[in-house]
Amino acid sequence: MIKNLHSGPRILMGPGPSNVSSQVLKEMAQPLIGHMDPQFIEMMDEVKDMVRHVFLTNNPLTFVIPGTGSAGMECAFVNLIEPGDQVLVCVNGAFGNRMCEIALRCDAKLKRLDVPWGQPVAPTQVANALQNFTPKIVAIVHAETSTGVLQPLEEISRIVHKAGALFLVDAVTSLGGCELKIDEWGIDICYSATQKCLSAPPGLSPISFSPAAESAINTRKSRIQSWYLDVSLIQKYWDGKKRAYHHTAPISMIYAIHRALKIVLEEGLETRINRHHNNYLSLKTGLEAMGFEYIIAHPYRLPVLNTIKIPDGLDDDKTRMRLLNEYNIEIGGGLGDFAGKIWRIGIMGESCSPDYIKALLSALKKILSQG
Repeated sequence: MIKNLHSGPRILMGPGPSNVSSQVLKEMAQPLIGHMDPQFIEMMDEVKDMVRHVFLTNNPLTFVIPGTGSAGMECAFVNLIEPGDQVLVCVNGAFGNRMCEIALRCDAKLKRLDVPWGQPVAPTQVANALQNFTPKIVAIVHAETSTGVLQPLEEISRIVHKAGALFLVDAVTSLGGCELKIDEWGIDICYSATQKCLSAPPGLSPISFSPAAESAINTRKSRIQSWYLDVSLIQKYWDGKKRAYHHTAPISMIYAIHRALKIVLEEGLETRINRHHNNYLSLKTGLEAMGFEYIIAHPYRLPVLNTIKIPDGLDDDKTRMRLLNEYNIEIGGGLGDFAGKIWRIGIMGESCSPDYIKALLSALKKILSQG
């Protein structure tokens, strides 16, 4: 006999997913309607409008696609890159590496700008990498989930556009928790995910293309590599009076992101960002009082995902399992170059709570006192 699923309560303070509001879970329990039902189409229009507000953009080509943030990443690349196109990817963590992998699968002529893990990419490094190289796209991660670096974007955007390239940004971990201004900062392609600071379940990727990016898609000479992620087809489902069937939408997930985005906008984007920053300061104070050290320099520290050194003599896996099993608190371990060296503590969306921070600090204090 297969037992019924019963997931116990968890305080999710890892790199994602974050906790989900009871309002969102309740919305997901609503009865299904058809994906071409007029009520559902109206909900899609509202989702599209709310995504624009959260992205701070007027881009018409803005919606959510089915799939996680990695689907958003792949969608961004496959729609813009044709075989032989030059692409510059800034790499300072695991997700910059993933961008490179997707670009190569699109048969791009890839140039990597590698920066040590835990450091931001400097504008001068981008400018130097663009000498004698004229890419169609320059790609960068805004909030590198593997390291906890928050990457400044404005000056790099100006350099990219001066070189005649499109600027592609991964905002999977920053959207809804950190300042992100697509139009003001000149970002041409931006994608995110629902399970981080937006606090919906994983399964959708908000994405936006500027008019310049849309023009590049419409004038490409070769067929888009992916049928499923072809935004010229997806757009016909999301736009216009007569919707064209493309895929069966994940209806319950659209319910979820509809409610989650409504929660974000009711709180107010600026208020929400300030909440994340203020709770980061509380967490930082508590962690440093216990002797924990941050690995990222202050100006580039990602407030929604805190990366700290694991103290000598403290077992990584055992400590995180104790937090999970004894206190129902999840935090994340390190990836790649940082595996076994750091913890990643997320305070995103619903998980960005003073009560959760107090619970984590209290649990860590007890564990440390027990040796």
